[in-house]
Amino acid sequence: MNRDLSLPLALYIHWPFCVSKCPYCDFNSHVSNRVDHDLWLSSFKRELSHFKAKADGKRVTSIFFGGGTPSLMKPYVVEGVLKHIHDLWDVEDNCEITLEANPTSIEAHKFQNFREAGINRVSIGVQALNDQDLKFLGRTHSAAEALEAIKIADKIFERRSIDLIYARPKQTLKDWEKELTRALDIITGHASLYQLTIEQGTPFYTSHKRGDFKIPHSDEGADLYDLTQTMMEDAGLPAYEISNHAKAGQESAHNLTYWRYQDYIGIGAGAHGRVTIEGEKYATRMHRAPDIWLKRVQDSEHGLQGCEILSQEDQKSEALMMGLRLSEGVNIQNMNLDKDRLKVLIEEGDLEVSGDQLKATPQGRLRLNAVLSYLSV
Repeated sequence: MNRDLSLPLALYIHWPFCVSKCPYCDFNSHVSNRVDHDLWLSSFKRELSHFKAKADGKRVTSIFFGGGTPSLMKPYVVEGVLKHIHDLWDVEDNCEITLEANPTSIEAHKFQNFREAGINRVSIGVQALNDQDLKFLGRTHSAAEALEAIKIADKIFERRSIDLIYARPKQTLKDWEKELTRALDIITGHASLYQLTIEQGTPFYTSHKRGDFKIPHSDEGADLYDLTQTMMEDAGLPAYEISNHAKAGQESAHNLTYWRYQDYIGIGAGAHGRVTIEGEKYATRMHRAPDIWLKRVQDSEHGLQGCEILSQEDQKSEALMMGLRLSEGVNIQNMNLDKDRLKVLIEEGDLEVSGDQLKATPQGRLRLNAVLSYLSV
């Protein structure tokens, strides 16, 4: 096989277990009191080996342990997975290796073990800096624990990120300005700042529909978003993606792989991937149920529930959807867009063209779903 090691490959490892299910979360996560870590390690390794045989010839540039709550993993599982990846692929010397972590005291005290296992970047799910809202969000840590976890992480890891959720019930612009000002004291190179959304199938969807709480309406949400952009830019952490902010050079290499529509392999229950195999781009998805995924991997070396070849049109559509999330935009030469519709969106101030790059304006990013829907008709 022709080996073009200039082509990047990202690997995503999904750990589907949590201590409890957050009421806003629609990710593939499950609560289980008994997890066979040895079995999960062997299963991760089997599925990685399966994809190595299918998709050889690239260099691994980033590895991401997501979930679920990967910081609940035993560090030897992380170490075993990383060793196996190095045995299978060429791995970039400065490969970004991230682990998502909850800031409970138990998990924070495992940070050193994760560092020794090979993790060089952590993403800490702080979500809020007051206990009342943390309780509402179903988080099992306190604000004080979050701050302590960050202190521990800073002694161990050169790079870290934090997640915060805003546009919470009754949250005013003044409230968020005060909280984000406090957060900027603990944000170093990277932060993911998400507006609270109500997703179907979550406990919040039911309680919100029942009228138990309200979140800021669209205009208030837009004001909160604008405030966030201004404060983060002023602090030297502009948005390089709709919800992600970073100092120059601190952007998440792994997430940029997604948004730039490069290849990534998703391993583990419910994981998705986009990977080029023998010239064809495939969309892969693993079975969501952990037990079924485990059985399939043991029986067939993979837990695939779907693996479809993407047409050129599908690829262009996905690349546009992902690329317009980025401040850098997407190469317009690679897109086959309706010129009249594109002109309308440019005239209305939703899109702009800079050289070969098509970009969403700040206004366009606020209404990106509508922009994409109009372009795809």
